[in-house]
Amino acid sequence: MSSDGPGGRSVSRTVSPVATRRGICLVLASAPGGGKTSVSRALLESEPALSLSVSATTRAPRPGEQEGVHYFFRTPGEFAEGVAAGEFLEHASFLGRSYGTPRAPVEQALAEGRDVLFDIEWQGHRQLKAAMPQDVVGIFLLPPSLTELERRLRGRGQDAEEEIARRMVAARTEMEHWHEFDHVLVNEEFAATVAAVRAVLHAARTHRTRQPWLEGFVAGLLRG
Repeated sequence: MSSDGPGGRSVSRTVSPVATRRGICLVLASAPGGGKTSVSRALLESEPALSLSVSATTRAPRPGEQEGVHYFFRTPGEFAEGVAAGEFLEHASFLGRSYGTPRAPVEQALAEGRDVLFDIEWQGHRQLKAAMPQDVVGIFLLPPSLTELERRLRGRGQDAEEEIARRMVAARTEMEHWHEFDHVLVNEEFAATVAAVRAVLHAARTHRTRQPWLEGFVAGLLRG
């Protein structure tokens, strides 16, 4: 398409094709109490194109949690059968419980250009990245200090002293794997952390490998 530009010159205009892209697996991980669940909720509220991957777990439901909304709750036997059948994209054990991501809905979402958020631990991130190396963007949240981390765990008011001690031990193990993630943030100020995570997401959406239509579009620009 062309039109007259300034001085009567002909200006070529290229009509952009429908910009389609492959979806993103955005992994948000942290030590227990590190804030990944709260940040995930805020991210989902501010990013309507992002949906949460619902994991399967062998732990018991907490008050208010619903089957198929927060988790798919499974017995250890049911979970083991799913692993044997290859139904999980990743699975891991944490504090004596098993967690896993169903494969089919994630693969469908990515193919349709939809982004999926994962609230998982470092083992799950490692497996997910091995299975889909071009699709995973990992963010690890560090606490400002161990003192602050313990304060946050106690502030929940849900866990007994023994459980808090277990989570503090698990936190140290979890934080040892910070270097396996693409991005690392110190979660000191909540709003700033959410803004930083959104910035990572927006940047990942425009990565050239995620936009297969660009090659043809640029070729058209250069011909014009």
